[in-house]
Amino acid sequence: MCGIAGLMTPGPAPDPNVLDRLVAALGHRGPDGQGRHVGGAVGLVHARLAIIDLEGGRQPLHGPSGTVLVGNGEIYNYRELSGGMALATGSDCEPPLHLYARDGLGMIDCLRGMYALAIHDPGDDQRPERLILARDPFGIKPLYIAEGAHGVAFASEPQALVAAGFGRPVQVAGQPRDELLQLQFTTGADTVFTGIRRVLPGETLVIEGGAVVSSTRRSPVSSASPRLTHEGEALAAFEAAMTNSVDLHQRADVPYGMFLSGGIDSSVLLALMARLNDRPVLAFTAGFPGTGAHDERAHARVVAHACGAEHVEVEVTEADFWDHLPAIAAAMDDPAADYAIVPTWLLAREARKSVKVILSGEGGDELFGGYSRYRGAMRPWPFAKPMRRKGTFDGLDVLRRAPVDWRSGLALAEVEAKRAGGSALMRAQRLDMADWLPNDLLGKLDRCLMAHGVEGRVPFLDAAVAEVAFRLSDRLKVRGGQGKWLVRRWLSQALPVAQPFAPKKGFTVPVGEWIAARGAALGPLVAASPGVDEIARPEAVAALFRAPGKRERFAAWTLLFYALWHRRHVQGQIMSGGVFDVLTSAP
Repeated sequence: MCGIAGLMTPGPAPDPNVLDRLVAALGHRGPDGQGRHVGGAVGLVHARLAIIDLEGGRQPLHGPSGTVLVGNGEIYNYRELSGGMALATGSDCEPPLHLYARDGLGMIDCLRGMYALAIHDPGDDQRPERLILARDPFGIKPLYIAEGAHGVAFASEPQALVAAGFGRPVQVAGQPRDELLQLQFTTGADTVFTGIRRVLPGETLVIEGGAVVSSTRRSPVSSASPRLTHEGEALAAFEAAMTNSVDLHQRADVPYGMFLSGGIDSSVLLALMARLNDRPVLAFTAGFPGTGAHDERAHARVVAHACGAEHVEVEVTEADFWDHLPAIAAAMDDPAADYAIVPTWLLAREARKSVKVILSGEGGDELFGGYSRYRGAMRPWPFAKPMRRKGTFDGLDVLRRAPVDWRSGLALAEVEAKRAGGSALMRAQRLDMADWLPNDLLGKLDRCLMAHGVEGRVPFLDAAVAEVAFRLSDRLKVRGGQGKWLVRRWLSQALPVAQPFAPKKGFTVPVGEWIAARGAALGPLVAASPGVDEIARPEAVAALFRAPGKRERFAAWTLLFYALWHRRHVQGQIMSGGVFDVLTSAP
């Protein structure tokens, strides 16, 4: 896991000062060293977090015919791919260069992992100079581009493109902003920054002469395999795929651990890691003492003890919330107003004291049908419930202008999901995998961990696991009013102490409770913050922060996050101090 950036100009060599600014802005992603390549019209930079081949794996990496690569992430099957290759390093990112020499863009189909790659192909008399950008099919690793007269610039984070001058003046795009307010994340390729877009999950771009000339996409799931309907066969397939995935995701030359919530997905990971490791697994759990939120630490403690894990409990307090939220908002440059960013940030801060790699359970709900909204989508007409039809601010009369186009990105994803075919459940899963998963859950994990120099790995989001998941019949995913039925069934045999069929209590963070305690003082400050004043009526915002309802508290949280995010990423304010320090200081 690292930070990558660079550009291809229409002709002249890239400005070294631009490359300096790009790599400097990504320094937190790679505290273990920096690298650079300039050739022809292409410049590449790399900020390294050393995980595999600590001494020899420095980037850029050089391959046949003068090709050069910088990469962010891990190619987990690099050992299997490297047979017969004359490799100069033990890096997991070197085999793709040799595959490119053999297969061209077809090399992407061989890769199993999480990655954002940039390859400079200098060309020859028969073919032009190229820059190739590729992102993994689930969108685990981020990648952004900015196109213009300068050519095409790219980076692991949009804030690096802004720092290098490609997104200035900073302008917030209205439709993505409305999505953020209504959904807590944004959809599709367009980001909230005008002129900066995402490379989509599974997308490969070919750039020539400083312009994008082709784009292809690789799907994270396939529906081509025969269906799995027999419970025994399905359980065996799930165990084989997950065991192999966890084994591959543990490949590292540095210490690793895992996040344990005590829920289904993290308990599956712990059970498999305990089988595969000779030493006790290091497991980190967050809890919220003294609040009304469900505290998972007691159950996680029991599960950890049953697996012989070393259990580290991290208390997330109201003081932590007020002290750290500005820094967290600063890290979330591609914003997601997901309150789980708070415990994720604090868990990463604690984990960095002991490890450089964390395995986490993201993706289990999306692949195996865990969300209650899927059960609503499965109901027969006319009782089926559409996904995400209501926005956070609908009916609250807080915004100066009611969002009118905030579902257009979701509507496009719904069309694509329907085109892919399958049951209503499968369409709902594909919809979440298109945007909610990469642009909220995975973005949160990436930014919160990388801010502390920790690599996050997600074994559920593996091609072999996804193949099993999308071969399952609906009945093996949802049964008896519960999602992830097959996963629960497996866990009931492998780790019964996890109580997988017990009613789900849900994960929540008591941000509403904390905000309510100081709402009278906080509301006017948020209302007066320039980003919020532009979009919401001050008196309505102040009233919102005093309101007792659950919906109102979530809307208040969203505006607080947006106020802090806007101050850092639009106005350029240095986030010094806690929430009240930032909101009372001049932008």
